[in-house]
Amino acid sequence: MTTLRYILLLFICKSSFSQSIEWPTYGNDPGGQRYMTSSQVNVNNVGQLKTAWTFRTGELEEYRGNDAADDAAFEATPVMRDGVVYFSTPSCKVFALDAATGKQKWMFHPHVNLNENFSEITSRGVSVWPLKGKPKRVFIPTIDGRLIALDANSGKPVTSFGNAGTINLREGLGNISITSPPAIIGDILVIGSSMGDNQRLDYERGTVRAYSAVTGKQSWSWDPIPRSSTDSAFKEWRGEKAQQTGAANAWAVLSADPERDMVFIPTSSASPDYYGGERKGRNNYANSVVAIQASTGKMLWAFQAVHHDLWDYDIAAQPLLFELNRNGQRIPAIAIGTKMGHIFILNRISGAPLFTVEERAVPASTLPGESAYPTQPFPSFPPALGIQKVSIQDAWGLTEAEKDKARQRIASMDNKGIFTPPGLKSTIMTPGNVGGIHWGGMCFDPVRQVLVTNVNRPAAIRMYCFPLYM
Repeated sequence: MTTLRYILLLFICKSSFSQSIEWPTYGNDPGGQRYMTSSQVNVNNVGQLKTAWTFRTGELEEYRGNDAADDAAFEATPVMRDGVVYFSTPSCKVFALDAATGKQKWMFHPHVNLNENFSEITSRGVSVWPLKGKPKRVFIPTIDGRLIALDANSGKPVTSFGNAGTINLREGLGNISITSPPAIIGDILVIGSSMGDNQRLDYERGTVRAYSAVTGKQSWSWDPIPRSSTDSAFKEWRGEKAQQTGAANAWAVLSADPERDMVFIPTSSASPDYYGGERKGRNNYANSVVAIQASTGKMLWAFQAVHHDLWDYDIAAQPLLFELNRNGQRIPAIAIGTKMGHIFILNRISGAPLFTVEERAVPASTLPGESAYPTQPFPSFPPALGIQKVSIQDAWGLTEAEKDKARQRIASMDNKGIFTPPGLKSTIMTPGNVGGIHWGGMCFDPVRQVLVTNVNRPAAIRMYCFPLYM
């Protein structure tokens, strides 16, 4: 863990700072385009950028006397509202800084017990609620399962929210964490959860919940795993223990379309990640983006990017909302970036694909008790990003002897390309479970109609799998 992770730098040109240029939410807009119209920084003056100020959080002091330092990662995207920068640290401290000078306005410390066994120690940021006529509030979710409302001016808890400013999100769900900020639609907060992967079948439920930003009162909840036979997806969870399955939680950043009263939930793999013998079927709503009416909690549509996940292929990137120009029409669209390197582009209102999605046959499972789904969805456009298979010709080494050893290792494993299921023999996963497109998300330039994204390229080796809990 380097000191640089805990330094916030702001760079500006020689021209004056403008408070009209802000970054109000995690992805700049609620739909995560990460696009800014400002032309202050361009190809002609980018070389003139200088450090305007440096701010040190003192975060490293939080890890003295505990073993959390090795697991901590600074992953926050600062937001800026009305000339103030708000951001969080891995231990979920919140800072408010004057954007022009870097001077600290306030700091809030939630006193997370870092000796607790967290699956990850990080915070991707805060949400700011600026509803007209109401004082601004800053919402910080914590890795120990709290949602805290802070007064944006003072940094003190808003005592009229929840229980003296706090909602205990673990109540009724168990040992969950929260690493991504809530989506805000009007005066509704919608929040998912984070939990350790691949621990057991009956893991905590990945319930998504909505709360009043004014009072903290819960308005609705949605479980991505159907628990009632009245749900049409119930039949896609087969097996005597299927209803004990947990997770399928939404740990990634949510997207929202406030004008249409819609929130878009990216879900993850059901538990456990690499064995689905107790949850046979497509496992609908897991590994999906689900559109929900924010005011009521009614599910509007769902699109599944992976059937019966056996690879930890969570929907890790924030869904991207944009307007697609096609034949002179502007179509409200959503792009789903995946760990497989696939990007699915759908109609945002109906969930129907805007480019053909083909169900293709994929390798069958050889693991006793397992039943890999026979097909997986592949988008016709855009083409897959990153690696889809590793061959012996891809072997690398500094010497010929090292290359030969790499070739032998590749040849020794089950290697049928993307969606090769885990088995009793070690397998090569391509892409690996970090992606493809990772949790950092995608960007969109609405003027040029260009989507930009980072792509991870490593494969992963999955050692032989056998469900020890059976």
